[in-house]
Amino acid sequence: MSEIGGQPNRIEKNTKIKGDIISEADFRIDGKLDGNVKTSGKVVIGKDGYIHGKVECVNADIEGSFNGELLVSDLLSLKSSAVIEGTVEVSKLAVEPGATFNATCSMKGKSGSLNRNTSDSSSSSSSSSSNDYKSTLMNTSSNKNETAKAS
Repeated sequence: MSEIGGQPNRIEKNTKIKGDIISEADFRIDGKLDGNVKTSGKVVIGKDGYIHGKVECVNADIEGSFNGELLVSDLLSLKSSAVIEGTVEVSKLAVEPGATFNATCSMKGKSGSLNRNTSDSSSSSSSSSSNDYKSTLMNTSSNKNETAKAS
């Protein structure tokens, strides 16, 4: 993790925090956070990490779980163990096979306009592409398992 605004911050495993966090530095969450995070750096949710709330950041790497509103101005990277629910707004999205992505997703294309794709447990097909990007959303539930690729 880079040191954009100072030393990176860390919430360790077995730590639970309720409240809002505002920082200029990177943040790594391996514990549980019930609240909001706003940073001009990067947010990393470790494999055992969980956030319920709103996150605003430049970049994000997620291995753990997130539920809420996720606003990433540049790259959101979802690892295979990630579980995402809620609403997501990104510029760039990278999804590893196996990640669970049950969210409404808005992506800013090269022109700066937003293109919307929706995926939820009741949909029967994956979303298709637009002129600025090709993206498919993953939807995994107990009844079905759709696998999609972002290119």
